[in-house]
Amino acid sequence: MKDIWIGFDLGGTKMYAIAFDDSMQVIARRRRKTRGREGSDNGIERIGSTITRLLEENELTLDRIAGIGIGCPGPIDLEKGRLLMTPNLGWDDVDVKKALEKQFDCPVVVLNDVDAGVYGEYLFGAAQGSRCAVGIFPGTGIGGGCVYEGKILQGAGISCMEIGHTRVSSGVKSSGGTLPGTLESEASRLTIAADAAKLAYRGEAPALLKSVGTDLSEIRSGALADAIKAGDKEIEKLIDEASTVIGYGVVNVVHMLCPDTIILGGGLVEAMEDMIIKRVSKTAQDHCMPVYKDRFKVVAAKLGDDAGAMGAAAWAKAQCPAPPPTDQT
Repeated sequence: MKDIWIGFDLGGTKMYAIAFDDSMQVIARRRRKTRGREGSDNGIERIGSTITRLLEENELTLDRIAGIGIGCPGPIDLEKGRLLMTPNLGWDDVDVKKALEKQFDCPVVVLNDVDAGVYGEYLFGAAQGSRCAVGIFPGTGIGGGCVYEGKILQGAGISCMEIGHTRVSSGVKSSGGTLPGTLESEASRLTIAADAAKLAYRGEAPALLKSVGTDLSEIRSGALADAIKAGDKEIEKLIDEASTVIGYGVVNVVHMLCPDTIILGGGLVEAMEDMIIKRVSKTAQDHCMPVYKDRFKVVAAKLGDDAGAMGAAAWAKAQCPAPPPTDQT
């Protein structure tokens, strides 16, 4: 019986696979590092071997898989299941669907990773009951996603809601794209870490310097939160400024879609939830048109790392035709 759905979340630093039963209850989990710098061919191999090990370690047979949903960062060719580009991984034009369907002999649905996360939160987490839910997830970049009346908002054959690449300032900083002054270039965790490293180097963030130094790979969300707790006021100011910019991004979304729920997720939000949620919410409420004020709420994601995999599996289940019933005669 085909009664297992695999949800996979491909991130910039880690990949995460979860096996669900037909009621979307977790059966097994497996995670490992992405190692994106080793290239897309190696990345696809790691995705496949992660799913294979997930099955083997939990004595699940291949013929039970009903479908696989995989959330990938960046724009997706929805019809072909191709990852078109990933500014923060360096992968371009990767045929994810074809490779995984060949390996596992089951339907594979490829979608944007934040779309998957927002869909997970819509069905099982912070956005349950929403008519329109928009997610903004600051991380290595800043991803966006939207679920509108139960469906993921997507373009004609391509994913959309690339809110991180919308321009919010006249600044000249760029991120993974060519357009400067974007939400991502101004407020992503990577941008914050780079500015924090400068502060540490100049002696303006002594707690951060003592704990992790100036290595960008070590200045993660937890280290930033710890530095603030230890008294690094300039780091606190950085987070507040980035949260304000994200608030402006929320204003733009509210004026376009009037969502009732804005979900903020990712490690940065998890590490400093109260500070970020309050600043983003206040900025958005203060700067939106009066008719939209108080028509939306800004909330933190509830599902943590599970959101993307849960949403990807659930979306695959919604998109894939039900398998034929087993002949019991």
